Amino acid sequence: MAERFRNYIAGEWTDSASGRTFENRNPADHDDLIGEFPRSDEQDLSRAVESAKRGFEQWRRTPAPLRGDVLRRVGDLLTERKEEISRAMTREMGKVLNETRGDVQEGIDTAYYAAVEGRRLFGHTVPSELRDKWAMSYRRPIGVAGLITPFNFPLAIPTWKMFPALVCGNSVILKPAEDVPHTSTILVEVLIEAGLPPDVVQLVHGFGEEIGAAMVEHPEIPVISFTGSTAVGSQIGSVCGRMHKRLSLEMGGKNAQIVMPDAAMDLAIEGVLWGAFGTTGQRCTATSRLLLHDDIHDEFLDQLVDRASRLTLGSGLVDGNDVGPLINQASLDKVESYVEVAISEGDEIVTGGKRATGGALDRGYFFQPTILRGVKPGSRLACEEVFGPVLSVIRFSDLEHAFRINNEVKYGLSSSLYTTDVRASFRAMQDLDNGITYINAPTIGAEAHMPFGGVKQTGNGHREGGWEVYEFYSETKVCYVDYSGKLQRAQIDTYDI
Repeated sequence: MAERFRNYIAGEWTDSASGRTFENRNPADHDDLIGEFPRSDEQDLSRAVESAKRGFEQWRRTPAPLRGDVLRRVGDLLTERKEEISRAMTREMGKVLNETRGDVQEGIDTAYYAAVEGRRLFGHTVPSELRDKWAMSYRRPIGVAGLITPFNFPLAIPTWKMFPALVCGNSVILKPAEDVPHTSTILVEVLIEAGLPPDVVQLVHGFGEEIGAAMVEHPEIPVISFTGSTAVGSQIGSVCGRMHKRLSLEMGGKNAQIVMPDAAMDLAIEGVLWGAFGTTGQRCTATSRLLLHDDIHDEFLDQLVDRASRLTLGSGLVDGNDVGPLINQASLDKVESYVEVAISEGDEIVTGGKRATGGALDRGYFFQPTILRGVKPGSRLACEEVFGPVLSVIRFSDLEHAFRINNEVKYGLSSSLYTTDVRASFRAMQDLDNGITYINAPTIGAEAHMPFGGVKQTGNGHREGGWEVYEFYSETKVCYVDYSGKLQRAQIDTYDI
């Protein structure tokens, strides 16, 4: 009999009001049933909101350094349980253990960073233009924050959103992707064990079009943070704009690694293998385009194809496997359809291009690491996000040409340049139209203490991570104290000297 998991609402682990459930299965072995989870609806959300409102009133009055202390204990507990959580995450999400260990470590780093920020929620004190008057600002929490997170980083991304929101004094409602509910369940268990008051965090499982949409439309959730596709983000943006909600969107990417003739070739090959096929290409920062200079194109591509063809596919729980499965059948079908599009557009498959089959692979959603050559700038494979292990190789003639190709897509998340020319490096940091640019490193590798996000249709201007996210989860309150004992009128009496 399948294990039954529950929502966490109002301090209790509880079934959905309707009693409906959905299954969570291992994408590397769809015969492996992890458990059944609540398929929540608006009734469950209403209870969660009422509890979160109570939690907010309690939590916002807790001194920020004490809120940070809870997050420090969360970091300690995640450290103690790192291997256990990593294995559970690999089982439900599929990526190899080294990657899920990194996912948990990012959550640990985010917890410790958030703990320190509990003592650094700075405001400003400035001179008043009037005599005997004090002028200052401080940061204060907003209310209930609704967090909608994706499947590809089951622990890291929820912590990116949740920990800053909590340190700022908000309460939170988490709706994880329905493909990875178990990891979020463990995270909430850790938060409660660390001493977070029960009403401050709610966990509501379910489907995006049901419970996710209800969160976005609920009038008493004033803050929404979403990571997912640009199409869904646009729909959320229209609702939040109409309802005057604060909204952070982190959406798609079509990231390019550019390799110049003077680059360290072995290093660049390692970078693109990791960037394109790590997490089975299921990262918003994945290297989806490889831009090769004419002078090195053929030699570099030959070496890359040789290395990519030797990557080992299989369960992420098995040592020695390099690439795990896609997350579900729909993702597998989508990747396969994009390869068909590539063929129709005249692109050449130089390795991969098919579902990976045989033995245990038949029980999972595996697709061969795929490299396409001859991809033309402006084509669908050059512009659209695949979110799978498919790399489009594009030629360029000089640095300006490479920059134009990089910048022509509607996304602007991450970019990478491999070169030993310092002038080219600084030009790339200035002219590549992305929120993140790496020099001599792949397009993936964000660190928890730096802002993360992109431009154009990748986001709406806010950032996850680093110091900037704390501004998203708090509001500026300006205060004036006039101790002159008389009416003073700013701008009118200011210059009456």
